[in-house]
Amino acid sequence: MNTKKNLKLMLVNIHTLRVLFSFVFVLFTAFHGQAQNWSLQMCIDTAQVHNKSLQISRNNVTIGKQKQKEAIANLLPKVNVVGDYKYFTDLPYQLMPMSTFNPTAPEGQFREAQFGVPHNMSAAIQFSLPLYNPQIYGGIRSSKIATEISELQYKKTEEQVYFEVSNLYYNAQILYNQLAFIDSNIVNTNKLLENLRLLYQQLMIKGTDVKKVELQLELLKTQKEMAANNLEQVLNALKLSMGLSSSMNLKIETTIIFNNIQAYENATTVDLLLINSQNRLLSSELKTLRNSKLPTVSLYGSYGQTGFGYDKQPNDFLKFFPTSFVGLQLAYPLFNGTVSYRKIKQKKIEIENNQLQINLVTDQNNMLIENATRRRTVTQHTIANTTSQIELAKNIYEQTLLQQKHGTANLTDVLLADNTLREAQQNHLSAIVEFLKADLELKRLTGNIK
Repeated sequence: MNTKKNLKLMLVNIHTLRVLFSFVFVLFTAFHGQAQNWSLQMCIDTAQVHNKSLQISRNNVTIGKQKQKEAIANLLPKVNVVGDYKYFTDLPYQLMPMSTFNPTAPEGQFREAQFGVPHNMSAAIQFSLPLYNPQIYGGIRSSKIATEISELQYKKTEEQVYFEVSNLYYNAQILYNQLAFIDSNIVNTNKLLENLRLLYQQLMIKGTDVKKVELQLELLKTQKEMAANNLEQVLNALKLSMGLSSSMNLKIETTIIFNNIQAYENATTVDLLLINSQNRLLSSELKTLRNSKLPTVSLYGSYGQTGFGYDKQPNDFLKFFPTSFVGLQLAYPLFNGTVSYRKIKQKKIEIENNQLQINLVTDQNNMLIENATRRRTVTQHTIANTTSQIELAKNIYEQTLLQQKHGTANLTDVLLADNTLREAQQNHLSAIVEFLKADLELKRLTGNIK
C-alpha cells in the first residue's frame, strides 16, 4: 500500500515538474520570438502536459476516483424529508361488528361506519442506514479496482503518446537528412550541368546529353519539394501530438543518434497490468454475485407530525400529533428466478477468457521482443554497411565525373554513378528508420517507455 502511495506521489511530482518545464520553455521561446531546437525529450514532456488525449485520460482517472467515493458514500445514512396532504371527498368506510354498538346483537353482523376527517396531512424526517449490505461492499471493492484500471489506461495513453511523438520526431529527422542528401545531389548535378554546357558549347557532346542532366536536376528539385512538403506535414502532426498550435515555428534537432544500443530489462507491460487488473475486477464482481445470496440488514426510522383537520362549523379544527419509530430490517433473497446463477456462470467464463488472454499476450510479447531485438541488431549492421556504401558511391561518382571530364567515361556512366549514390543514401535512411522503429518497439514491449 505504501509503495502504491509513493508511486502515485512520484507521478504527481514528475507531472508537476513537466508542467513547469513546458510552461517556462514555451515562454522562453515566445520571448525570443524565434524557433528553438527541440530535443525529443522536450517534445515528449510538452506532449505530457498539452496532449488532448492525455487530458481526457486524466479526467477519466478523476471520474474513476469520484465513482469510488460515490460507492463509499452508500455506507452513509440516507435522510429524507417527506410530506403528504390528502383531502377526502368521501371518507373511507370500515365495517364494525354490531356488537360494538349493541352488546346483545348476534355475532357475524356488521355495520358500515365512516372514520376520520376530510383534511389529512403529515410531515416526517426519515432515515436509513445499511448495517450490512454485500452489494455495497462489493461495489466499493470493484470501484477501487476500476480506479486502478483507469490509472493504468492513463499510463497506456502516455505510452501511446510517447510512441507517437517519438515516431513523428524520427520521421522528421529522417526527412531533414533526406533533404540534406537531395541538396548535396543538386549541388553535384549543377556542377555536372555546368561542365556539360561548356562541352556542348565546344561541340564535344550532344545537346541530348545536356537535356538528360537538366531533367535529372528537375527531378531532384521535384523530389526536394515533395520531401519538404512531407516534412511540413510531419511537423504539423508532431505539433498536434504535442498539443501546440500549428502556427508555431517548430525546429527539431537533426542529428540522429543511433549508435548506442541499450539493453532493456524486461518489465511488466501496461497491457499485461491492465489484463491482470481486469481479472481482479471480474473476480470481485463474481464474489459480489455470490454474496448477493446473503441477507442485508438496515437500520431505519422516522420522526414527524400527523395533522387532522375539519372545516365545517361549528367544530372546525386543525390538530397535529407526533409520530416516530425506529426499526431494524432484514431482507433475505430466497429465489430470484436463477438470474444470479446465470450471471455467475457468465462471469466464470469471462474470467477463463481473461486468463487465456493473459497467456496469449505473454506469448505474443515474448515473440515480438525476440523479433524486435533481431531486427534492431540487423539494422544496426545495415546502417554501418550503408554508411560505407555511401562513401564508396561518392568516390565512384567523383572518379567517374573526373573521367568524364577527360573523356574516358561517358554521360551514362556518370548518371549511373549518381543513381548508385542516391540509392545508397536512400538505403542508409531506410536502415536508420528501421533501427529507430525497432528500438522504440523494443522499449514498448519490454515496458521501458517512460
